[in-house]
Amino acid sequence: MRWVPWAVCISVGIGLGVGLFTFRYADGLAYLSNDPAACMNCHIMQEQYDSWVKASHHTVATCNDCHVPHVFPDKYLVKMDNGWHHSKAFTLQNFREPIRIRQSNLATLQHNCVECHQALVQDIAAHRDVERGEARCTQCHRSVGHMALD
Repeated sequence: MRWVPWAVCISVGIGLGVGLFTFRYADGLAYLSNDPAACMNCHIMQEQYDSWVKASHHTVATCNDCHVPHVFPDKYLVKMDNGWHHSKAFTLQNFREPIRIRQSNLATLQHNCVECHQALVQDIAAHRDVERGEARCTQCHRSVGHMALD
């Protein structure tokens, strides 16, 4: 039974080593930044990045401004959840194309639209269809964040 602690240490070491290598290889620290280029570390996000560059909000909003909560710790919890979800999907190649926003991220996106444009949309945001989640800003303003590429 003297080998059990060694086996556990070796297993943990291998797991930690592979995890750290993968995190470094994928430039995991970039995801803690606010740089939109970090969001296209995965080649699959190139179209979203290119369409954001052509959209009206690219001079005033980054990916994080729209897609993650603005408060600590929620911002980093969502980034961690999205990072796990994306890395798993891209590694296993089991995602739908074109890539689609998850329901939880759609709620964050809606909240951030209303938060940034509160003075302009407070009457609209108070409408019952918006409160029930049956109407969203991006239904009418789809190309604000990402323009359709020709």
